[in-house]
Amino acid sequence: MDIKKRDFLFAGAGLAIAAEAMAQPAQPRWVWSGKQPSTVDPHYKPRRINKAIELWEDGQPMYYVSWGPSGEGNGYEMGKKMSQTWADAICIDLEHACFDLADVRNFVRGLVDGGPTRSGHRTPATFCPMPIIGHSKEYMEHNSWMVAQILACGVMGVDICHARDPEAVAAAVQAMRYPFPYPPSAKKALGDLPYGGEGLRGSGSQGFASRMWGIDANRYTRIADLWPLNPDGELMLGLKIEDKWALDNVEKSCAVPGVGFAEWGPGDMAMSLNGLSFYPDPPVPRKTEYSVPSSIAANVNAARLRVAAACKASGVKLLDTAIPETVIDSIRLGAGVLECSEASSLTGREYTKRRMPV
Repeated sequence: MDIKKRDFLFAGAGLAIAAEAMAQPAQPRWVWSGKQPSTVDPHYKPRRINKAIELWEDGQPMYYVSWGPSGEGNGYEMGKKMSQTWADAICIDLEHACFDLADVRNFVRGLVDGGPTRSGHRTPATFCPMPIIGHSKEYMEHNSWMVAQILACGVMGVDICHARDPEAVAAAVQAMRYPFPYPPSAKKALGDLPYGGEGLRGSGSQGFASRMWGIDANRYTRIADLWPLNPDGELMLGLKIEDKWALDNVEKSCAVPGVGFAEWGPGDMAMSLNGLSFYPDPPVPRKTEYSVPSSIAANVNAARLRVAAACKASGVKLLDTAIPETVIDSIRLGAGVLECSEASSLTGREYTKRRMPV
């Protein structure tokens, strides 16, 4: 989805204003304007490494922007720049951008060297949508190496695309954890995983990641675990419920212990529910504003509401898209993760009376 299209409203701009806007180079979306919520606490002290989880524990949404390896090897420079973004988290796109883990490591190093954030956190939170999907338990198990490699880069979470099978979600939980037992409360819900569900990450993975987190390897091993499965965990797992098959199982998938957030994937969901009619050839003008529910197909909005209800039932944070006019409605619906502009985030942060600095 192109967020620029979603967040730009054509609201009576005159020709002179339009001409002036065209003459000005557009600022990257992650650049901070210098604005803080009026309720911010200038003496705020962070409690966690993962800024997003800290916000969730405070009943606050987290807001994110995206970056992905371009193939040009500029990860370190981009990390230094984006370390001072207005966003709370950065989605590192490995689903559609280059699968370049060396540049992901460089990007994380840049975040560290450009930090800390204004909230006092070492870096913004980070998570990666992966180029593997939640097709089945076997598929996820066979591709668990990718989860391990991403987390070894110091990234704080992964996002499962097309999360169709709850058993695939449970297998991803296993792939994200070290070989320690699950809490007793989670064993029944996770089901009969191979080897008792013992985690798959190896002990040699702590080195780079622990340095990026600014802690020793022992400490990293204890907290590089899934929240809220482990209340002390600093890792987060997201689900993309972005097709009709994933939607059929959304309640079961969100109930898997260890899931932190889930989204309704409006673009892919529209393709899955409505087929090629969504992309006529030749193209015809259409109004599709994913951040305005009344402008999307009724069945796609119904999917959004079903995902929101499943998230609420399992205590999982809903990922939604928003513009300034809809961000409060998204928060009321249960959104704890918001893909939006800085202007939208300021409206949301004022509404929730946020204390953590941006």
